[in-house]
Amino acid sequence: MDIDALHLLLLIGSGVAAGFVNTIAGGGSIFTLPALILLGMPADVANGTNRVGVLLQSLTAVRGFDRHNKLDRDAVAPIVLPTIVGALLGSAIASVIPVEILKPVLLGTMMAMTLFIVLKPGSIPDSDEPVYSLQERPAAIAWLFFAGLYGGFVQAGVGFILLTALAGVLRYDLLRANALKMMCTLVFSLVALGVFIYQDQVLWIPGLIVGLGSIVGVQLSVKFAISARQQTLKWILLGMAMLVCVAALLK
Repeated sequence: MDIDALHLLLLIGSGVAAGFVNTIAGGGSIFTLPALILLGMPADVANGTNRVGVLLQSLTAVRGFDRHNKLDRDAVAPIVLPTIVGALLGSAIASVIPVEILKPVLLGTMMAMTLFIVLKPGSIPDSDEPVYSLQERPAAIAWLFFAGLYGGFVQAGVGFILLTALAGVLRYDLLRANALKMMCTLVFSLVALGVFIYQDQVLWIPGLIVGLGSIVGVQLSVKFAISARQQTLKWILLGMAMLVCVAALLK
């Protein structure tokens, strides 16, 4: 596939934007997928190619948060497991429950929960507040499973549901919740990319170009997130959640 200078700049720019917003909120694919489709890719190939950038940005974000001691390593395995189970089940039953029915219900729930998280005082804790384990807050297991189930069906915006479980239920502040969210996204991306590679739906050159841009965006985003006020992160989260949900509902 030929990539001229304009498309090169478009891919890099969309990657930077996606890496930045995915790290502190979510929904970065609203920048990268249109850029890939503008190259003339079919939607399924664009979706597969996009996972290259998602994987690279997730890996970079996890390393960045961990380097700043914001990743709760002990919580990674128990938190990731319910999302994987949910994603596997969601993919398996996708042909049984029509996405046209499930999608607006899940997106509407996601919008409502994001509004609750951002607008209700105390819904997101301060960084010095103790967090809960899954044993102490079993409702989080259901939310993590729900996030995986949603990802198995429609994928876009799954980060916002993960933040509901991590910040709203387990009481992680947004910085540490985003670190764990990116770890979950990293695992999702590894599985999804493997499937798309098997189906020969990945174009590596455009994917790597977007991925390189996303790495730059992630590095900027982690630095911003470390120094930003929690209230600022909350409003960025709300803005991106509303944008992604509206775009997905109108699609």
